[in-house]
Amino acid sequence: MNSSAIFVKEHVLMGRKKHDLRIGTSGWSYPRSAEGSWSGIFYPPGKVDELSYYAQRFNTVEINSTFYRPPVPGYAWNWARKTPSDFEFTVKLWQKFTHPWMYAKKTGEDPQVTQDDVDTFKKGLEPLVKTEKLGCLLIQFPPSFRQSEQNVEGLDGILGYFKDYPMAVEVRHRSWSDQPDVTEQTLTNYGASLVYIDEPKFNFSIKQDFKPVGPIFYLRMHGRNVEKWFKHKSAAEKYNYLYSSEELEPFVTGLNQIKGLTKKLYVYMNNHFAAKAVANAIMIRYKLDLPIDAPFWKELVAEYPELKEFPLNMEGEEDLFGKK
Repeated sequence: MNSSAIFVKEHVLMGRKKHDLRIGTSGWSYPRSAEGSWSGIFYPPGKVDELSYYAQRFNTVEINSTFYRPPVPGYAWNWARKTPSDFEFTVKLWQKFTHPWMYAKKTGEDPQVTQDDVDTFKKGLEPLVKTEKLGCLLIQFPPSFRQSEQNVEGLDGILGYFKDYPMAVEVRHRSWSDQPDVTEQTLTNYGASLVYIDEPKFNFSIKQDFKPVGPIFYLRMHGRNVEKWFKHKSAAEKYNYLYSSEELEPFVTGLNQIKGLTKKLYVYMNNHFAAKAVANAIMIRYKLDLPIDAPFWKELVAEYPELKEFPLNMEGEEDLFGKK
């Protein structure tokens, strides 16, 4: 791997501060045509450069589009250009690596990973590597991905492909926590970290303690919409859940406790329906004494009055269009 990727891994794991805690959302683009759009709630009406607007308010984002197709270098350069110098992206790995059956069903193609697939994905990461904006590679597996000899070998292979990048692995089946030594050793071999997930819990769900496993603490909060988790008309429905202030408190307490145990912490809200992820990310930031200077569109508080307890700077049409 080229020296710039190795530098990014060392740079991320060292951390820019005593601890580097970053809080954001899973994705930033949920357009008007999509169910659960962010337009008119988080993003003001009219034409808005969404990534630039988002990056003025948060210092990290998780890219989910790369799950469906490898990142395109031109797009990645544009992402880097539109964000501040200290902004970081985490990038979800392409489904061909982690969900081969899904890839085959969607494309009708052979899901066997090739060296060309690896090289293509790495090439798409290069702009973020070179601009020092690649925070971490997220390797997410489905709940059906159980710990078995074959699957441990498969995970080991993926980690080997991307060993020169910081990596966080999300496994959701309880077999990975039933034999934690196997899980942790596989990750340790490549300096990878285990993702802590909050989502509806079932008898097959992974059991986790709120602590770092690996050099990065990576928290993903999917919401707790139990009724819609498996029975939904659209995928967006399952993420239609707003964490209450009380539900967030244990996470705030936990994050404060583990800040001294690891130098890199990422928190991503994936309850993205109608910008609920934004509302909860704001709430967590303020509870951790990490205020946001940039103003928010007034409809965000109208939609989520829970935000009124925080001293947010709000803006309306008169601010946007100069009608003062």
